[in-house]
Amino acid sequence: MQRSALAEFLRRNGLLVGFALFVVIVAFDAPAMLGMNNVLSVLRQISIVGVIAIGVTFVVVTERLDLSVGSGLTLLTVLVVEQHNALGPGGAIFMTLLAGAAIGAWNGLLIGYFRLNALIVTLAMLSLLQGLTLWYSGGANVNIQGASESWFPVIGRGALFGIPVPIWVLLATAVAASILLGRSRFGRSVFAVGGNETASNFSGIDSRAVVFFAYVISGVATALGAIIMGSRVLGAQSTIGQGYELTILAGIIIGGTSLLGGTGSIWRTVLGVAMLGFLNNGLLLMGYAYYVQWLVTWVVIIAAVWIDLAAKRGRILA
Repeated sequence: MQRSALAEFLRRNGLLVGFALFVVIVAFDAPAMLGMNNVLSVLRQISIVGVIAIGVTFVVVTERLDLSVGSGLTLLTVLVVEQHNALGPGGAIFMTLLAGAAIGAWNGLLIGYFRLNALIVTLAMLSLLQGLTLWYSGGANVNIQGASESWFPVIGRGALFGIPVPIWVLLATAVAASILLGRSRFGRSVFAVGGNETASNFSGIDSRAVVFFAYVISGVATALGAIIMGSRVLGAQSTIGQGYELTILAGIIIGGTSLLGGTGSIWRTVLGVAMLGFLNNGLLLMGYAYYVQWLVTWVVIIAAVWIDLAAKRGRILA
C-alpha cells in the first residue's frame, strides 16, 4: 500500500521533486540563485513564455497543438512597435490583441470547423506569419519612438511594489485563465473535448466551437506576450520569437499537461515554465555552457512525456 502511494506521488510530482533537489544542489554551489534579485530576474524573463504557455494550455488540453506561437510572437511584436509609433500605446495594444485573436480564429476555423490536422495547420501558419513579418517590416528592425515620453515601457520595464510589472501580468493572466479553465462551463467543455471528443459531442458540447475558442485564447495570449516583449525591448526584429514555440511547449509538458488531452492545469503550466527558467538559470550560474541547457531540457521533456504516457497506459509500477 505504501509502495503504491509512493508510486502515485512520484508520478504526479516526480519532476517537481527532482527540480527541488536540483535547486538545493545549485544553491550550495551558487547561493545567488535563491537571492531575491535573481528570483525576480528569472520570473521576469519567463513572463513572456509563461503568458503564452497559459493560452496554449487550452489548446493542448483539447488534444491539439499550436506551433505557430513563435512566429506569431514575432509578427505581433513588430506590429505593436510599429503601431505604437503610429497610434500611440493604447491603439497599439488594442490592434495587437485584435490581430492575435484573428490569428487564433483562423487556426481555430481550419482545425475546429474544417477538421484539418493541427500539426500541419500550425506549422503552415508558422511559415505564413514569418513571411508576413518580413513583408510588413521589410526585414528591418523597428524601434519605439519617443519611449521616454510614453507609458508603454512600464509594461515590460516597470515595477509595482518592488515586483516587475511583467510578473504581475503573468500572475493576473494565470488567475483569469485558471478561473476560466477550472471553474467555467467552457473550461469543463475543454476538458471533455480533450478527454473524449466523440462522447462530448453526444453530450451536447459543440467540440468545433470549443477548439475554435481555445485557439482564439492562444492567439490573444500570444499578443499579450508580444506587448510585454515590445515594451521590454522597445523594438523588434524579424526573428525575435524564433524558437519560442518549443520552449512554450516544453514548459507545458513539464508542468504535466498531457499531450493526449483531457488533463492539465494553468498553475502547473506556470510551474513548468518556472522550473525550466530556473533550471537554465542554475546551469548558467554553475558555469555550464549555454548548449547544455538544451541537452538538459531534452532529458526533462522526454522524462515528462514518458511519465505521462506511462501513467495514461497504466504502466507505472505499483
